[in-house]
Amino acid sequence: MLNFKITKLDINQSYFFGEVEFRSDKYKVNIQNERRGKVLRLPFQIDSKNEKIIVRMTGSGDLFVEDYLPYKGESEWLEIDSNEITYFLADNQDQLDTIEIMYE
Repeated sequence: MLNFKITKLDINQSYFFGEVEFRSDKYKVNIQNERRGKVLRLPFQIDSKNEKIIVRMTGSGDLFVEDYLPYKGESEWLEIDSNEITYFLADNQDQLDTIEIMYE
């Protein structure tokens, strides 16, 4: 499992843009709806046996949202295209602090 700590996340019209930290490295993050379909891209390559990967955003208490997203390879940013995550984030933006990527 990969844990990205959200250090900054701002809303821009219909998407979210910010910064995450993973093992002391900083990456940009973009979270938006599924105009291109569901998508997960990571700032580095992973070797996943599954076609779809669980992406979960968590916050204090029991607050979380998750979606199964197809891994589409490497990008310079962490990219998440999911209606479910984007719409939940619109109502709970300041309460979520971690992005978890769970794969085998």
